[in-house]
Amino acid sequence: MGSRRQFRIWRGDASGGDLTDYQVEVNEGEVVLDVLHRLQATDAPDLACRWNCKAGKCGSCSMEINGRPRLSCMTRMSTFEETETVTVTPLRTFPVIRDLVTDVSYNYEKARETPAFAPPADVAPGDYRMRQVDVERSQEFRKCIECFLCQTVCHVVRDHEENKHAFAGPRYFIRAAELDMHPLDTRTDRKEYAQAEQGLGFCNITKCCTEVCPEHIKITDNGIIPMKERVVDRRYDPLVWLGNKIFRRGQVPQTSVSSGQHEDAVHSHAASGGVHSHAGGSHDASAEVQAQQGLNWHREVPKPTMPPVDDNGKLPLTELTFDRPAAPSPFGDDVTFPLPPEHLNFVHPNQDEQY
Repeated sequence: MGSRRQFRIWRGDASGGDLTDYQVEVNEGEVVLDVLHRLQATDAPDLACRWNCKAGKCGSCSMEINGRPRLSCMTRMSTFEETETVTVTPLRTFPVIRDLVTDVSYNYEKARETPAFAPPADVAPGDYRMRQVDVERSQEFRKCIECFLCQTVCHVVRDHEENKHAFAGPRYFIRAAELDMHPLDTRTDRKEYAQAEQGLGFCNITKCCTEVCPEHIKITDNGIIPMKERVVDRRYDPLVWLGNKIFRRGQVPQTSVSSGQHEDAVHSHAASGGVHSHAGGSHDASAEVQAQQGLNWHREVPKPTMPPVDDNGKLPLTELTFDRPAAPSPFGDDVTFPLPPEHLNFVHPNQDEQY
């Protein structure tokens, strides 16, 4: 016979909502998703939540449980104290559709913008050959079940909605790393693309994405950091630096990421009056209409906003004296600290209202 446990579940839609308390029976060995199903069968038949496999392999049942992004089918009730109230909320980074269901289409937009695998043109599919070590190196990243927990916990988009158009997120950084490590991929500009188009430079390696990954992928150590190192090798190569000193700005040979089509897009942008959508960056009025509808698969992805630097590549003093010395917790405001927050080197976004 099970015991009655206290649950607090967010109910609402895009227009607003609130936490609702429930008393639900919990049996030994059950997971949070089991309890949600029992709640749907008893007290809340209209409760909306996503799920599919119930085996931790589809990534559908992502939600935040006690402030931490988790898969509800892999979160056992035995991990909580019997007297503890279990709070279940939708993923905070994405717009709410209803109850625990969020709109994660942002991630599919970024998936479409990521260049696909480009096999050698002169090798037939049945003739592909790879060494086992190359298979194993990229296989780790292919374990991703696209639960988007790493995406929702990344504070670059979690705390800054304006970054979404220019930041692909950790899930697509490991996709770029996987293809860059693939010996049969013929694209040579994966690193430059990750820096210029996917916003790799925005990541400050807090490793919160690795911490919540249910597949235990070393997203930061094995994916993002190696990509950053490769970008640095190219960006700060002494020969490239010398070339920048010899040539005038704009005359240095460009990579395939930023040349050709981008220049045409810039001219069309000026001619069209500067139309620019949140979803795409093609700078063409007709293409932007399609971008809003998600139909233009060939549009140019938006350019991230680079940090202001002087001619020597150094940040101005204002960047170092910004009034946000640290970011809020990626797990929300319900985190308890051993010290009062006002005693820490931490500036809360709503500090004036709270303290």
